Amino acid sequence: MNSDHELTAFLREVVLPGGPDALPRVDPRHSRFRLASAPSAIHRWGIFAAEPIPARRRVIEYCGQRIGQAEVARRSVRPNLYIFWLNPRAAIDGAIGGSGAEFVNHCCDPNLYARVSRGHVHLVSLRRIAAGEELSFDYRIIGEGGPVACHCGSPKCRGFMNPPWRA
Repeated sequence: MNSDHELTAFLREVVLPGGPDALPRVDPRHSRFRLASAPSAIHRWGIFAAEPIPARRRVIEYCGQRIGQAEVARRSVRPNLYIFWLNPRAAIDGAIGGSGAEFVNHCCDPNLYARVSRGHVHLVSLRRIAAGEELSFDYRIIGEGGPVACHCGSPKCRGFMNPPWRA
């Protein structure tokens, strides 16, 4: 293969999806409530409730391309990652074919939690969410790296996105 072709394909398929110019959109086929994207005080873009959401309801499914460990490592060069691990061998890359859930930001005092079941990830409301409120869940990042700084702004902020028992 031509190395220029390989580099172009790598940039197009791996580096650019979800990059700094990616505009968020919510796919209504995967959302149970009206949601909107807007600039976020937490990080770049966020997803906001466009109507009240009751407690204990599926809000949106985290969708995207299903990939393995090696491909996650390859895509880790991106400045913005939208990877959700299903298990130690498989993940969903929300930057490619995402539902909009990939733009739900981390918060140490979230209003959603992630429920993984049968290869699907649903973000479920922990409590009633008011119209206009930004959606968030605790990423609980795990891995071999050190602490990942958090800037959620919550009074309960831990200061990092990975729990202390995993740091």
